[in-house]
Amino acid sequence: MSESTLPVQNFLRPGKISLPALPPMSLYVHFPWCVRKCPYCDFNSHEWRGEGGAQAFPEQAYLDALRQDLEQALPLVWGRPVHTVFIGGGTPSLLSAAGLDRLLSDLRALLPLDADAEITMEANPGTFEADKFRSFRASGINRLSIGIQSFNSEHLKALGRIHDGDEARHAIEIAQANFDNFNLDLMFALPNQTLAQCQEDVETAISFAPPHLSLYHLTLEPNTQFHKYPPTVPDDDTSADMQDWIAERTAAAGYGRYEVSAYAQPHRRAKHNLNYWEFGDYLGIGAGAHSKISFPHRVLRQVRHKHPQRFMEAAAAGNAIQEEREVDARDLPFEFMLNALRLTDGVKSELFADRTGLPMAKIARALAAGVEKGLLVDDPQRIAPTELGQRFLNDLQGMFLEGEKK
Repeated sequence: MSESTLPVQNFLRPGKISLPALPPMSLYVHFPWCVRKCPYCDFNSHEWRGEGGAQAFPEQAYLDALRQDLEQALPLVWGRPVHTVFIGGGTPSLLSAAGLDRLLSDLRALLPLDADAEITMEANPGTFEADKFRSFRASGINRLSIGIQSFNSEHLKALGRIHDGDEARHAIEIAQANFDNFNLDLMFALPNQTLAQCQEDVETAISFAPPHLSLYHLTLEPNTQFHKYPPTVPDDDTSADMQDWIAERTAAAGYGRYEVSAYAQPHRRAKHNLNYWEFGDYLGIGAGAHSKISFPHRVLRQVRHKHPQRFMEAAAAGNAIQEEREVDARDLPFEFMLNALRLTDGVKSELFADRTGLPMAKIARALAAGVEKGLLVDDPQRIAPTELGQRFLNDLQGMFLEGEKK
């Protein structure tokens, strides 16, 4: 570890919290390149404009940096089993079959991966090649998350996607032939989208019987083209009609909504994302990746260097971390609730102490206020939002921030 990164011993000192056990550990791997930057995207993704076209990114150099980054992080997570892996981006399906195989081989060599670990890769329909995805499956990817966004070619064009509706359908067919576990990402309240067009997208997705659906309301995030040049999007009433219809239709098709934007067939919930929402731990490697790592008496957060070239240089120099901080005990209740309250069924009350190392008394006042306002379920065994609480989630989460300042 470099001098700018605190030694492990610092995190083992007594502190203001006391965890009864360490949370489950996941791994996130960030791939930063894509063929084209979408105008709504605020993720750390970069168009590759080098010689040889969009796919001529420095694959081997980046894989070298990922391994170096992971090796440098090992003292912080030594011996902890990894239950899930998520390879996100950008467009990680741009990786060659050999490159992906090397990445997974490096992960297995350096980390104690569970034998049945969920290993997910994000994929863009514009990058689907049947032979390559068969190789991805053979290398160990056992779940795909496919960024469909829409089946309507005009809407896809407005979103800046590199695929059309036919390519979206073809990508799903390739996924079905090679994977028994996959997710379809769709967006709604798109520029100039009607309720009927939203319904057609969702109906088409359901017709493929995916084990998991992620249905996101388009938001105009800061530092995006859509934020700078806002498109015409459905009004609040229309987007609310879309949300209501989605809730009814997915339930009728056998999909249980278990998180704000996540719908799953029975026993098909995303284990990796559940670990985030239940305030588990995760090590993030790659350009701009975030980590949350618990120790018996403190919680550490890290951020890697964001720009791919700077990340590769920093990893080669011995420390890919740009920011590192210990989470103040006063902030832990809000950070826990920011995640847990996204789950429609909430979490068992005991999980608060298990994951924050703090007594329930720390949030007793905010819990009581949430119940009184009808935003939280009145159940001492569970912390869960009511239907009203789900509708006003930001207000509910904010109560735990304000409660800690009193």
